Amino acid sequence: MPHHTPGAHTLKVPGARIHYEVRGSGPVLLMIPGGPQDAGVYTALAGHLADRYTTVAYDPRGNSRSTLDGEPEDQRVELHSDDAARLVAELGGEPAYVFGNSAGAQIGLDMAVRHPGAVRALLAHEPPCLMLLDDPSEVLARDQDVYDTYRREGVEAAIGKFLALNGLDEEAGEADDGGRQEGDAPQGPMHEDPETFERVSGNFEYFLAHGLMPLSLYRPDVEALREGRVPVAVGLGDASAGQPIHDIGLALTRRLGTEPVAFPGDHVGFGTHPRAFAEALHGALGGR
Repeated sequence: MPHHTPGAHTLKVPGARIHYEVRGSGPVLLMIPGGPQDAGVYTALAGHLADRYTTVAYDPRGNSRSTLDGEPEDQRVELHSDDAARLVAELGGEPAYVFGNSAGAQIGLDMAVRHPGAVRALLAHEPPCLMLLDDPSEVLARDQDVYDTYRREGVEAAIGKFLALNGLDEEAGEADDGGRQEGDAPQGPMHEDPETFERVSGNFEYFLAHGLMPLSLYRPDVEALREGRVPVAVGLGDASAGQPIHDIGLALTRRLGTEPVAFPGDHVGFGTHPRAFAEALHGALGGR
């Protein structure tokens, strides 16, 4: 199908244009980035999966090259999920394997409930569904503080605080104790190359103003996920242990009655350990 043609494409959806990038061949693997990130953060990971999957990474609406028709509004996971389902339909309509990181994992969880026909299996990597904690008040207060810092002091101060709270402020890779494999590259916490970093940095204000708090308050329909027909696995980075995001992921797996799947690295392990991450992802999606 022409929609599987490798390269960059655009899909018009209500209210936006979605930029997506296709690589490789095989069953479709939709890769959903989180927060301010875009398709570029998955370039290395896709390179290690393109021999087994048609990888499709995209910029969520409002980020980077996925432009909005109107003014920015508070982000809704359901709207992102509708976009993702339209993208799967554009790619031929067969159910896709879905991988999402962070807020992208929340989008995947919503897809599994509201668009189950579009999802063959889901790997949700460290979804920040903090409302599932027994007491979310402390983590919620941290996010509120980041938002207030943005309103008071601007983007740079707020993003610095956000990265520090999420353990992403040091150079990723300093703490990986030599576990890096050939084909893995040292990179900063939020990016893979200067071009991607520049684009993602340009999304910080949209994320702080319209993404952080609405996404923090998103609560997945755990009962529907548990009873649904889509296999759902939750991935947690081995270097995320002790971080709030790890506890949040465990809260979700407890409610789903599943065990978490171990992944190399931290919240952005797909960027720091792409080869090992690709193997863990392939295994979690049912490949051996």
